[in-house]
Amino acid sequence: MLIKALCDYYDILSKNGKVLAEGYSYVGISYLICLSSEGKIDEIIDCRKRVIVKDKKGKEKNKLIPKDMLFPLRTQRPTIDANIIEHRPVYLFGLDESESNEEQFFLTSNTKHNKAMKSHADFVEKNLKFLEEIKSPVVNAYRAFIANWSPDQETQNPMLLNLNKGYASSGYAFCLSGYPNQLLHEDELLNQHWTDYYQQQKLEVGQKRIGQCAVIGKEAYIARIHNKIKGVAGGLATGAVLMSYKNPAECSYGNEQSYNSNISELAMKKYTETLNFLLKNQQYHKIIEELTTVFWAVNENEECEKLIENMLFFNSETMNDEQTVHMLRELIIDAKRGKIVAERIASTRNIDTNVDFYMVGFKPNSSRLAIKFIYHKKFGEILQNVAKYQNDLQISPDIHPISFWKMSKELVSPQSSVEKINPALLAKLFESILCGANYPISLLATIVRRVKTDKAIAADSHRIRAGIIKACINRMARFSNQKEELKLGLDKENKNPAYLSGRLFAVLEKIQRDASGNNLNRTIKDVYFASAASKPAFIFPKILKLAQNHLSKLKSAPYYNKLIGEIINELDGTFPDTLLLVEQGKFMIGYYQQNQILYTKKEEEK
Repeated sequence: MLIKALCDYYDILSKNGKVLAEGYSYVGISYLICLSSEGKIDEIIDCRKRVIVKDKKGKEKNKLIPKDMLFPLRTQRPTIDANIIEHRPVYLFGLDESESNEEQFFLTSNTKHNKAMKSHADFVEKNLKFLEEIKSPVVNAYRAFIANWSPDQETQNPMLLNLNKGYASSGYAFCLSGYPNQLLHEDELLNQHWTDYYQQQKLEVGQKRIGQCAVIGKEAYIARIHNKIKGVAGGLATGAVLMSYKNPAECSYGNEQSYNSNISELAMKKYTETLNFLLKNQQYHKIIEELTTVFWAVNENEECEKLIENMLFFNSETMNDEQTVHMLRELIIDAKRGKIVAERIASTRNIDTNVDFYMVGFKPNSSRLAIKFIYHKKFGEILQNVAKYQNDLQISPDIHPISFWKMSKELVSPQSSVEKINPALLAKLFESILCGANYPISLLATIVRRVKTDKAIAADSHRIRAGIIKACINRMARFSNQKEELKLGLDKENKNPAYLSGRLFAVLEKIQRDASGNNLNRTIKDVYFASAASKPAFIFPKILKLAQNHLSKLKSAPYYNKLIGEIINELDGTFPDTLLLVEQGKFMIGYYQQNQILYTKKEEEK
């Protein structure tokens, strides 16, 4: 399903000129080597792009990144294998970094097993043979460079040494000195010759096999090795394959490597090019922790991706905060009425809600990519399910849409910089949002643990965490054909003992704060909250006794005594011995909603 969907999307991208033509690759180029007509290096120009990026603290800084340029197709073999029109320094110059001195940068041709020399020799042989019949000024200069360059005599080349540690990790392109726009890899005669050469290579079948492609359904050359996918968080810089067969146990009927998959070279090129395009463009993917999520709609209009990006991740670059909140509020209102009018929202952006929409999660696994989830729905269904998700998270009548970023942030400790969210939990969470499925029980367990453990968190975090707990419990009840217990705002009609216990705890904490003039470093919440949420019968007698001491200092004692009495009467004077996970969640919602009323009233009195 995934590879077929990617191939279909490739045809759309190709029609609009957004993906590579066959036989070419994008290469990141950092430096431009200017050659004289005799093939000597006149200068090396830094051609990197300057971009503004934000660090973890949100501070902007300038960063230089390589410029993408279109080169003849690159090989991806781990052994020595030079490309036509090479860009890698070890092949071009036959020189590698020396480890003899850490304070100064040196180049050497005497690397381990002479790999640099062998790489350069392979480059010289292949490229001189390829360039034999091409006559143009820039190709002539390049040919002269290849023929005359001697690695042993260039270890002290000042222009290469001046690149310092950037030498080995950079890509290089060539031009004529004084004509930086006349690039070697863009030469018309060279590219004509490359097209003929590439097609001839394809016709020389050799070890290639012909079979019925499992994707396109026609006989074609079967791909032995699949191209690498780049841009997945945590993956290798050189990329990783989505499909490969390395172990003998994975092979069958005498087939080796990816001959077992029966995917044609054409289908392989299509799906890998499409994935690399999606991972290269920010509007088609998002990275959350170690999970890279890619999404696309199978049509030419990009509005579907932008709308999902805004509704789930609140991207301010394509839609400002006010527009995002307004749109989400309209969807949430629809969800509350039980009637989702996705078409009303979609029509404002000329979107076909019947288009197929895909979302896929990737995580690197050694040199391969592991697929954590694949979700496929009509775009209209996605809109409806996102509306339901946002509606579930609301904890008060005032609508506050919550982005996926903020929600996921609450699943880890705010004090930790290394704690990660389980990818399996993220995958199930996406399923709940996009497909309208039940929230994973691990989500409720995680957020309940965070509420018990974390101290002194922001009010916004309290609201989001309460919303997650409410969403989990209510959707669980909905899927069990039970009545939803938790409502927006304080529910005085809710007789659930756990909910009432949470309300009572909020009142007792407020009494303690008022009695001290709100001048406490620690309250009963810091000491007893986790225990009270688990074993109310054990904790509440203690804190009720403490509350009597605090009430004696308050003028508002009659009001609080009445409120305590009302709640305890609903409990019939008996607290639950033990609260299980769902009941602990209800305790926390009762606490949060009662707190909102107590502090709102205090603000109104002021």
